[in-house]
Amino acid sequence: MLVVTLGGSPSERSRSGVLLEHARRWLQQHGVEVVSHQVRDFPAEDLLHARFDSPQVQLLNQQVAEADGLIVATPIYKASFSGALKTLLDLLPERGLQHKVVLPLATGGSIAHMLAVDYALKPVLGALKAQDLLQGVFADDSQIAYADGDQPSRLVPVLQQRLHDALEQFHAALVRRPRPIEPHVLNERLVNARWSI
Repeated sequence: MLVVTLGGSPSERSRSGVLLEHARRWLQQHGVEVVSHQVRDFPAEDLLHARFDSPQVQLLNQQVAEADGLIVATPIYKASFSGALKTLLDLLPERGLQHKVVLPLATGGSIAHMLAVDYALKPVLGALKAQDLLQGVFADDSQIAYADGDQPSRLVPVLQQRLHDALEQFHAALVRRPRPIEPHVLNERLVNARWSI
């Protein structure tokens, strides 16, 4: 199984990035191959000018096309998800998440921003035709501690449990998801099928 993770924070130090890193490690411990991207790793000119031919954008599109699932993590700013992330999602093909399982993750300064996942991020992921769009996890900033010296980053126990529960559901959805049939294979099956009336 292959999962692409996409971090939407333009900052190097990011709580949504910490959440995404915990998810990446959990998936790898469960035998899932993970390819990670951060919006800040893409040249700003490619995003601002919608350069679909950018090598980094093309690589992302190829990896998403090959992936079984996608995890998107974003900070919430002014009741919506990261504008840089929106710009990057706009560079995915129209049906770029078709046949994919998608798990949204978000962080914000207050639980008042929790609904931004449902009302801002999920509609965009749905417009990209995500096959199985899971509930997702919202974390208050106070629930995440950055790495400090020899101390790794930490999640409060209740958040860690919610993240692990969401990842269990994500993993189960990856395992059970139907595999798409290539058009030429489907056509051959239909042509060679025995029909009875």
